[in-house]
Amino acid sequence: MAGVTLDTGALIGIERGDRRLQALLDEASAAGADLAVPAGAVAQAWRGGTRQARLARFLRLAMVTVVALDEPEARAAGALCGHTRTADVIDASVVICARVRDHAVVSSDPNDLAALDPTLRIVAL
Repeated sequence: MAGVTLDTGALIGIERGDRRLQALLDEASAAGADLAVPAGAVAQAWRGGTRQARLARFLRLAMVTVVALDEPEARAAGALCGHTRTADVIDASVVICARVRDHAVVSSDPNDLAALDPTLRIVAL
């Protein structure tokens, strides 16, 4: 596994100081793993202001890449939703991001992601 992709629930966990999640991120850091965060997940979690200082610091880490939802990924996410008859394009973008990078996904909604890709490696929060 090359790294980990985080969904919105994971970002909320970072902001709340979830200790289990922090331990997982510490392990990933020690292993030199890449962390990817789809931009749509940032949009779902971000509310701004000083209350999100933890999340802001996390997103600035060198090992974290915020992945833009460009046209090819947007089309892939839409097609995945069409194929699976689901509607959450942000969840689909998380799946696409993880697939492209051969990542596991850290998620608070493993069932939603598994509906999009039953073979996806998911670490449930």
